[in-house]
Parts: sequence; C-alpha cells; structure tokens
Amino acid sequence: MSSDAAALCCVLDAVGEFFFPSSFIILLQATQEELKAAYRRLCMLYHPDKHRDPELKRQAEQLFNLVHEAYEVLSDPQARAIYDIYGKRGLDVEGWEVVERKRTPAEIREEYERLQREREERRLQQRTNPKGTISVGIDATDLFDRYEEDYEDTAGGGVPHVEINKMHISQSIEAPLTTRDTAILSGSLSTHNGNGGGTINLVMRRVTSAKGWGEVELGAGDTHGPLFGMKIFRNLTPRFFVTAQCGLQFSSRGVRPGFTTVLARHLDKNTMGYLQWRWGIQSSMNTSIVRDTKSSHFTFAMQLGIPHTFMMMSYQYKFQDEDQTKIKGSVKSGFFGTVVEYGAERKISRHSVLGATVSVGVPQGVSLKIKLNRASQTYFFPIHLTDQLLPSAVFYATVGPLAFYLAIQQLIIRPYVRAQKEQELDKQRESSASNIAKKKQEAEAAVLLMQESVRRIIEAEESRMGLIILNAWYGKFVTDNSRKHERAKVIDVTVPLQCLVKDSKLILTETTKSGLPGFYDPCVGEEKSLKVLYQFRGVMHQVLSGDTEPLRIPKQSHRIDTDT
Repeated sequence: MSSDAAALCCVLDAVGEFFFPSSFIILLQATQEELKAAYRRLCMLYHPDKHRDPELKRQAEQLFNLVHEAYEVLSDPQARAIYDIYGKRGLDVEGWEVVERKRTPAEIREEYERLQREREERRLQQRTNPKGTISVGIDATDLFDRYEEDYEDTAGGGVPHVEINKMHISQSIEAPLTTRDTAILSGSLSTHNGNGGGTINLVMRRVTSAKGWGEVELGAGDTHGPLFGMKIFRNLTPRFFVTAQCGLQFSSRGVRPGFTTVLARHLDKNTMGYLQWRWGIQSSMNTSIVRDTKSSHFTFAMQLGIPHTFMMMSYQYKFQDEDQTKIKGSVKSGFFGTVVEYGAERKISRHSVLGATVSVGVPQGVSLKIKLNRASQTYFFPIHLTDQLLPSAVFYATVGPLAFYLAIQQLIIRPYVRAQKEQELDKQRESSASNIAKKKQEAEAAVLLMQESVRRIIEAEESRMGLIILNAWYGKFVTDNSRKHERAKVIDVTVPLQCLVKDSKLILTETTKSGLPGFYDPCVGEEKSLKVLYQFRGVMHQVLSGDTEPLRIPKQSHRIDTDT
C-alpha cells in the first residue's frame, strides 16, 4: 500500500475487531509510518474536543479510545503477533493462559502451531471418513429387442420385461489412530443372477515420512478366500514416485500370488506419465499419459496383457460455471471389440453431482450409465439396453436422460435449491439481527461525527477542482429485469466515502466494505456492491464495484460521456 488512505483502511480494520467487524487480512501490509499517519487522521476525526453536543462528544470519546487501543496493538510487534493469531481475546491479560506473553512473535507463532497440531491430532482421533458405493445393474433389453411372437400367447405379454440382474454394495470407514497411523475397514456384498457373496478387508496404513507411506491389508470372503497384501508408496524425486503392491490370495485352488508396480512422473505442470506392470492372475503392462488442466482432462492409455489388450483415449471438457458442468467422450478398442462412450455430469446441489454416460460398442451393444455422487456416497445404475447396435436405443439413451434431467431441474431441483438458500438466509438474518441493529446505530453515530470533517474536505477539494463524492450507495442492487419483483437493499454511504478522500484520491482495499465507519451490512448473506457517483475536475464519473473488489478513484474509465 502506498497511500495514506490505504493505511487508514488498515487501522480501520484493526478497529474493526474492537468496533467495526471486518476482515483484517491487510494488517501485515502496512508500514509503521503509514499506520502513524492513519492514526493521526482518525484521532483528528474522532477527537472529543471537536464536538460540543454532549451525545456526539460521548460517541466520539468512545471511538477515540477504540482507535487508540487499535493503534497500540498494531504498533507493538508482540501484541500485534498475538492479535494476528488469537484476535482480541488473546490480548486480555486474565484470559492469556496459552503461552507466555514475553515471548517473541516468532516464538508465539511456533507455540501456536504446536497447539494447532495437538488439536488436529485430537480431532483426527474422533473423526471417520465413511465412503460407500451402491451399484444396481438393470437389464432393459426387452424394451428394444423383443420377441413379439412369444408374447402374443401369454397374459401381459405386451408389457416389456425390465429386471434387476445384479447389485453391489460397498462401504468403508477410516479411523485415524495417530497423525501417522490410520485404520481402514471396508466391506462389500455382491449378487449376480441369484448368486452372491461378500468380502471384508482391514488395512493399516502408516505414513513413514514426508516422502512415503506403507500399508498392510488383511481380507476374507466367501468367494475368493483369505487375502494378505502389502503396499508401499515412495517419492523418489519431487517429480517421480513409485507404488508397489504384492498379495497372496488363498482359495480352494491353492495360493495365488500377485504383484503390481506403478512408476509415475510429472512430465510438466499439468501432465503425468504412468507405467504399470502387473503379474499374477491377469498379467499385463500398461502405459498412460494424463493431462489435467482447469478446463480439460485428457487420457491416453495402452495395455498389453492376458486377457485384456486395448488402446484407450478419452477427453473431458470442464465448463467454468457454478454448476461445474463437464462433457466427456472416449473410445476404447482391443481384442474384446470397440466401445465408444459419451456423456456429461453436473452439480445439482451443494453436495450432489449427477452424471449420465451412453456406451455404444461391438459386441457389447448399447448401455446407459447413470451416476449420482452425494457427499461421500456414490449411486451407480448401469442399464443394459440392447445387445446390438440399434439406432433407436442410441437415440433414446441420449435424449431420454437429457429430457428427464431438464424436467427434474425445472420442477424439483431449482425450487429446492432456491428454498434452501432462502432458509439459510432467514437463519442468518435471525442470528445476526440484533448485531446488525447495533452496527446500524454505530454507523449512524459515526456519520454524525464525520459531518464537520467532511465539510472541510469538500471545501478543500472544491478549491482545487478535486474529488467530490456526489452520491454513494452500498448494498444489493437489482439490475436484472427478471428480478424486478425483488426490492433493492442499499444504504447511503456518501458521507463515509467522502471522509476517506485525501489529496483527491480514494483507495479501498480488497476486503468487505461493511466494516468501514459509517457502513453496515444492509442485506446479510446476499451479494453486495458499491455504486459511486463522483465529480473530478468538474466532470461526472460513475463506478459500480463488488463488495470485496479493490477500488481506486478517480479513473478515466469511470468518466460519463455527456456528448451522447
């Protein structure tokens, strides 16, 4: 920060913890000289002797003491370090039981980080990370490939037969034992055409260093028998790591050993290369390249093995929207045939992502795969439509889910999300109603105290044809025609902004403006903006700025063209 106005905002942010609540991220950016200049300016603004009215004098005295207290904190390196870490409560002598106050700022931060680690360890011991998957396979081939003759002589033969032919349920939980050790318990149940089974696995994982970890796995099941395995991960260099896994599967046919190793390397900032070798029941060698950027994801893989040998290429495009929409396509070809897949996924609520993929292949036929991720749970519905390549199946598999999604989005999801947001806003308003009323009263008192200073600032700016704030509003503006029914919620902040003008400049930092003197939040939880109409060198200017956007005026781009 290079101006006194920016330093003024810095002190105001410190005062914010005591009086005006706002973010104080920018505290460490101000120099002592800038803090002193801002402190002197605030003292002149809020000095009690400048006001004759008893009520104004009392309010000014209160603000003056808070500014003085805030400056003492910012100018003392030790107190400032405590304040930056613990906030105002850390400065209370009676409540200071965490660390000695005579330590240096560096020692205070080190002690704080140690306590944070201890709290994190206790939190880990009480936390589990449940994950689950439910997969339901549906056979719907009768919808597109029917034997009409067979149904003519049977009751109800005109109704297509759709059945669930397989199901898989798996669940796992993590139990952190220490910051290094984690136990993972998982189990699964599967059934296919009336036959089923289950497995249970226990994994003990230990982080050996910042470069690697290892784990031991024990498993049992009624289909494959007991399992014993080990796995290690190691970073060889900052750009290269290796994973090795070995296991012994016990069954009625004897012991089946297996070994898998993966070598991976960062080819560039967004690209990874993998080389995998698997030996055992299904031996293979696989190489792949994965490139992941902010807007796309690309994968190319080749595998030689028994029984699976194939080449695969996939591409995913990520839209930069709030719903995190993605479209994807892939082609996979090998000894088994060729499969082409395309689909899309989209975030439908805060914790839910819905996706659909159409799979067209030879000789696999046509399938539709629907996937719903809800928090840590995954629901998967593979629907087999035909064993052949039928255009009608491809068409309905593509258009059907899209039409269904649009209908659900319009009739259920959007009203539900809208109602959720309204409920959250109502709760937020209720919880902060008394606090907002208090801040509104304090802001109005601050505006009264600024009147005399603002009058002098305007006179000085008029004499030099400088910066005059004609009108300024802060809050929620309704500019969209589709939202005309909503009411704008704004407050007049002309006086507070004019008070921040110095040397024909106004600089607001990248933080919420609701914490500035004379400001308060008129619409809790809603998006806010600052609209300013000002005059500079006799020319009208106007600007609309977001709540947390930095603002610097005057600017040539704000000029209002009066020639049209």
